[in-house]
Amino acid sequence: MSASAATSTGGSERLYWLMLLAPCVFLALFYLAPVLNVLVLSFTVPRPGLANYAELVNNGAVQRVLWTTLRIGAITTVLALAIGYIVAYALLQCGPRERKILLGIVVASFWISALIRAFAWVALLQSKGLVNSILLSTGLIESPLSLVRNELGVLIGMVHYMLPYAILPLYTSLRGIDDRLVPAARALGATPGQAFRWVFLPLSLPGLIGAGVIVMIFSLGFYITPAILGGGRTIMVAEFISVQISETLRWGLAAMLATVLLGAVLLLVMWLSRFMDVEQALRK
Repeated sequence: MSASAATSTGGSERLYWLMLLAPCVFLALFYLAPVLNVLVLSFTVPRPGLANYAELVNNGAVQRVLWTTLRIGAITTVLALAIGYIVAYALLQCGPRERKILLGIVVASFWISALIRAFAWVALLQSKGLVNSILLSTGLIESPLSLVRNELGVLIGMVHYMLPYAILPLYTSLRGIDDRLVPAARALGATPGQAFRWVFLPLSLPGLIGAGVIVMIFSLGFYITPAILGGGRTIMVAEFISVQISETLRWGLAAMLATVLLGAVLLLVMWLSRFMDVEQALRK
């Protein structure tokens, strides 16, 4: 090997390691270090020990917030999966032109911020909003329904925001199912419902579980939609953490809740890895 070739090889190797180490250093400085700092604060503020974690057992307000977060996250996940599965199945069955249009609508929803969506739902669901006005004008109700600044409003806003996160993974999963299996089941005497329940649905369960975990992860840490549509009456853990930091200045309690939330998300991600081949997805 000539000296110039050796120099070129050495330079390429150094460039490779530089490109590999630079993102790692960036993540360590701007992500890992703050996360570790939050973990340390949860054990040291206002005094060293496990007093902050004892609030999980002793503090009724903390327990209510955690229960509210889990309940709303679970309901949001179930509703988003139910609606998302229907939409994903429809995408699979429709023609190429209709599929492109529908997928374009789903993807375009990512361009609308959560803040704009939340205020749009406030305008639609308030007592003098479009929904109540239509219901009143048609005579279906005699007085405006309470659709916002409560848990119902939070659920409506969160399900709407989470739908694309359910639809796209589900559609990807459904596309991977061999489209000859259902006709084969029909040919063997199964009704359309039986072919769906016994063949198609079981094969789609890994994608259904994966999409559910993704939606649940986002739902646990959601802040903007619950804060606006909940109107301070439905408080989830992210908003509660914000209050502890900016108003009550209980940084240790906020750090503890943030650590618990991060731990729950990591556990969900580990569970998700059982149903999704990340390496194969990256190769695709």
